[in-house]
Amino acid sequence: MTAPDKPVLLTGASGNLGRMLARELGAQGWVLRLTDIALFPDPLPPGAVFVQSDLDDGLALVRQAEGVGTILHFGGVSVERPFEEVLGPNLRGLYHVYEAARREAARVVFASSNHSIGFHERPQGNQPKLDADCHFRPDGYYGLSKAYGELMGRLYWDKHGVENVNLRIGSCFPKPLDNRALSTWLSYADLARLVARCTLAERVGHAVIWGCSRNPQSFWGHDHRDRIGWQPEDTAEDCRAAVEGIRADPVTERYQGGGFTAMEYSRATPAPRDHFSLE
Repeated sequence: MTAPDKPVLLTGASGNLGRMLARELGAQGWVLRLTDIALFPDPLPPGAVFVQSDLDDGLALVRQAEGVGTILHFGGVSVERPFEEVLGPNLRGLYHVYEAARREAARVVFASSNHSIGFHERPQGNQPKLDADCHFRPDGYYGLSKAYGELMGRLYWDKHGVENVNLRIGSCFPKPLDNRALSTWLSYADLARLVARCTLAERVGHAVIWGCSRNPQSFWGHDHRDRIGWQPEDTAEDCRAAVEGIRADPVTERYQGGGFTAMEYSRATPAPRDHFSLE
């Protein structure tokens, strides 16, 4: 696969997904600028540079983005945390990313999450799968920050013409971990190929793509993957025998967001499927 003409900035480079992407894209000859609040724990890919910085530091991010063609935004809090912990990196930090992209006329590839829609119920029987234009139903402050991120991408596309692809990542681990992952699992290899196509595609506009592998049991339907020419190649079905019996509590099993939905859950009965219904 060819490398992009301009350098690529990767935030969150020291996290599990960032490290994998740095390794895979660096091996393809990409010129990478890596940044994270934590030190990069691996040997740097050939031609890559790493700058330790906080997403709250807008000036540092603008400087790191000078001359780049794409910002791969994988930085920020990546699990459910109290609102005050999510606020800085996931809201203000995202604003700094989009301001840098606007200044450089760069594309943003945003690591969104299935937790932005986590309180949609899992489809049963012949019920339709969830399409990319569904309502947001975040399952916590982390998911709320991802919905905010997708809406900021919409704003910057409409107002400034900043192209962005929002990857609603499911469960991205080396292998599926439980029964839910038969629907949500995204392999590392499929994610690397997805990010590469998001970067190299000629034009994307404002797009949303479900980040899951070729799983027949997937919760998710139509998205914008045709714009970038990507189709997943791996499947969670290869691990079905090992994980299909691993289940959790009823709240976790009811909703697409899994365990995040059950954290501090206090309803006596489930919320209605219709957002505004009383029944």
